Amino acid sequence: MNKLLLTCIIIAWSLGVEVHAQADISMATDWYNRANYNPASICRSDYIYLFTNVRRQWLGVSGSPTTINVQASEYIHSMSSAFGISMVSDCIGVTKSINPMLTYAYRIGNNQDWSISMGLSAGIFSRSIDASLLEAENISDSYLYSDIDRIIKPDANFGVEFQSTHFIVGLSSTHLFSYVKDTSLFLNTSHRYGYFIYKNTELELCNYNFGMQVINRNNLTVLEGNASIRFKHPTGLTTGASEIFDLGITYKSSHQLTCLFGVNISPNFRIGYAYDQSFLTGYSQNSSHEIMLEYRIPSKASTSIRNDAWYY
Repeated sequence: MNKLLLTCIIIAWSLGVEVHAQADISMATDWYNRANYNPASICRSDYIYLFTNVRRQWLGVSGSPTTINVQASEYIHSMSSAFGISMVSDCIGVTKSINPMLTYAYRIGNNQDWSISMGLSAGIFSRSIDASLLEAENISDSYLYSDIDRIIKPDANFGVEFQSTHFIVGLSSTHLFSYVKDTSLFLNTSHRYGYFIYKNTELELCNYNFGMQVINRNNLTVLEGNASIRFKHPTGLTTGASEIFDLGITYKSSHQLTCLFGVNISPNFRIGYAYDQSFLTGYSQNSSHEIMLEYRIPSKASTSIRNDAWYY
């Protein structure tokens, strides 16, 4: 059997999914930006938000996943609405997928006490299989071919999120068309997410948060816990972030431990790094690495008083 194809099968089996159905992208920095799976979360007050991350998973394994994610969004206070755009590229073995999406979210409760946001992302999901990358043991096999098979299908995500000064609660579902899609199409399947986050941005020397998340895909359920702390210095300013660096840790019931680190280059520009270690049998020696860039631009359509509690 082809070595790269065998690697893809092993990776898919290790993630607990069928070979013909790709799981959602797995990004360690999702706790900082939930828009990958909940479009309602782009209602970040007062900022044009730019975000990108690159993940190399299971280094040393041939055909292991490489994921690139780029996002941009803005919340317009006068319309109680946020607009966003995103692009995800995911390469696994001989397969490659791209997932461009447009996002709209509407927020109810434009005040400093609570809000409820509803969001919808729509776009396409394209997956290709490049057979020319296969390394067959018997090159004279009459069934071999070197074409590129490509499938393009519509795609959509939906989510709701409640946020107050100290709490965030969200529910969402990805790839809605997968509910009625033939899984033999080698596309990814719908996932359901539910999460709860407690946050505190009122301390003088640090901000901190911790949360729990449940991810469900058919008969596979993964529990995930996260805790992080952002150290800051008092500036006396009423606007802008005062964080200087942050530390975090995440553990998944799929036997993955992640350590996160971020540093604020400026009040609105942040660089992050995540080291992910899997404890699955056969992959304990293969770590994953992720780099994140986050930039926020104060919006001209912002409210008169900014509150960083609404940025997270």
